[in-house]
Amino acid sequence: MKYTQYFLYTRLRSDRMDIKFEWIQFVFDNPIKEVIQSDGRIRRWAKIPEADNRYLRVVILEDGETIHNAFFDRSFKEED
Repeated sequence: MKYTQYFLYTRLRSDRMDIKFEWIQFVFDNPIKEVIQSDGRIRRWAKIPEADNRYLRVVILEDGETIHNAFFDRSFKEED
C-alpha cells in the first residue's frame, strides 16, 4: 500500500497509533460503503470487530491506491 506524508504524520497522534495496517487493508478491500468526494478522493468504511466493532474510515486519493487518512468514524452508522 502507498501512503501520503499526511497519513504518516497523523499516525503519530495518540488516537490513531492503535489503528493497525491490516485493518486499513481490510477496509480498502472490503468496504461496506464507498463515497467519492467532489475532489475525487474516495471514502470507504468497514466495521472492525477487534476494535469493539467500531467503523474505520479510510480516505484514498483519486488515484484509487494511495491512503491519505484513516480514523474511527464515531458518527458513521451502517444505514448511512
